[in-house]
Amino acid sequence: MKQHLASRRQGTHKVKTRAEVEGSSKKLHKQKGTGGSRKGNLRNPLYKGGGTVFGPKPHGYDIKLNRKVKDLAKIGALSAKAKENKIFIVEDITMEAPGTKQFTQIFSTIVPESRKALFIMPEHNENVYKSFRNAPSICGTLLCDINTYDIMNSDTVIFTESAAKIFVEENEEQDKEVAEAKK
Repeated sequence: MKQHLASRRQGTHKVKTRAEVEGSSKKLHKQKGTGGSRKGNLRNPLYKGGGTVFGPKPHGYDIKLNRKVKDLAKIGALSAKAKENKIFIVEDITMEAPGTKQFTQIFSTIVPESRKALFIMPEHNENVYKSFRNAPSICGTLLCDINTYDIMNSDTVIFTESAAKIFVEENEEQDKEVAEAKK
């Protein structure tokens, strides 16, 4: 989850240094003989309108995480939801026209007490997407785009039949590869 949230940060914060602010580079007065302190130019950080000394610079916050670790976290999150009986499998939903009200009624019959549900479908369907995108209690995603944060942030996880079938097949293939690698 930390990796997912960190990668969502923009990292575009920046302030101007003394080399980037507007202003003359002319020396304010001569070095010696005035009785005052030595002064360079108006871009000095000590003056109003001068540059910032150690201000923020643009950088990325993303953290590298291995694919197998991400998959393990995803499986762990799903198994935690399964222990709580919070995973549901529904028939594939096809809608002729988008309708948020109709879609939320379907979900309120499936999971009436859920305050936030994660709806997972195998491929993009424009009418279904337009139906749930405005519902505050439904977060929808494609099977290839699910992540640990979305799973843990939702009360219930709802798979369509075809998404569940694909998910199970992919995990069986990974289990076979692991078993062969251990031999």
